Amino acid sequence: MERIFAEAIARLTRRPTSTPTAASPYRQPSRVGYAPPVVQRLPTGYVFDPADPRAPALDQWEHMPLDERARVVAMLPAEVPLELLPNEGDPHRKATRDALDGFFRRSGRKIYLSSGLAVFYPGERRFAPDLLAVTHVEPHERTNWVVAAEGKGLDFVLEVHVAGDRGKDEKTNVERYARLGIHEYVYFDRTRLRLACYRLPVGAGGAPARVYERLVPQAGRFASSVLGLDLALDGSRLRFFSGNAPLEDGDEMIARLGSMPDKVISGQEEAERLAEEFAGKLADEQRRREDEQRRREDAERQLAAALAEIERLKQRPSWSHPTRCGAPRRVEGAASASPPSSPADTPPSAAC
Repeated sequence: MERIFAEAIARLTRRPTSTPTAASPYRQPSRVGYAPPVVQRLPTGYVFDPADPRAPALDQWEHMPLDERARVVAMLPAEVPLELLPNEGDPHRKATRDALDGFFRRSGRKIYLSSGLAVFYPGERRFAPDLLAVTHVEPHERTNWVVAAEGKGLDFVLEVHVAGDRGKDEKTNVERYARLGIHEYVYFDRTRLRLACYRLPVGAGGAPARVYERLVPQAGRFASSVLGLDLALDGSRLRFFSGNAPLEDGDEMIARLGSMPDKVISGQEEAERLAEEFAGKLADEQRRREDEQRRREDAERQLAAALAEIERLKQRPSWSHPTRCGAPRRVEGAASASPPSSPADTPPSAAC
């Protein structure tokens, strides 16, 4: 409680140092950051009451010249009353915002995120969500969000309940945020570990309706069409997921990066072991290939010698084969003066 009071006092005494930007022509360097102490009435009929500061109604805003619009934006306070300050504690809120901010910055998406920022809808009482998101806008620093000046309302709101009136987040905000046209509303009850997500359906004619539909989780997760992420409870905390990968906050990323040197060293040792193992397998494979090459060359030489011997045998004349008596005998086509005589005609003296 002391920390909350200290933060409130610091915010009430702080003077913002923001400068004008091209995205918002109504911001002026002379803005002091706190409400004037008296009621003021402008020529267009807009009345500024410091006890209940509200943005002009749309018809009043449309009839205001630019200088009067700039004056109105400068009047609207940047500080948030104590009863509107988030009560869930800075660590959880900051971790959630850091995880989302780092993810969208790395992905290059233009999404403005803020926590505890005063929001002014036309003619409505201000409020300060635990976390808000607006898509397709420049994510520069702002001291409040004036919907008429920014030209866009909120797209996503997250409220976290820890203590106090639970009905404010469970019922009042469900009705109010739907009426204001905030596309998605997420309510996280940290004491009961309950998560509820709401979305505006498409109404008749394609226009969004003004009554929320409660989303049904799929495999324990809620899909946010605004953020393009999934939401789920991870123990006692709310976690955002991109696919199956949880978004890391700053502390988790620091812890992961701190463990990287040990992982690198372990990885190097494993890489060296694998390199040695691979080198041994490569040497064995090289020896096997060399042995196969030698065996193949020996087989080719033996085949060549066998073919040469066969060819040599084919070239020898057939009459060179001796008979039983040792005398050569013609076998193929030899001419004879007389037909061969039978053994009975051969004289005994001529026989072998």
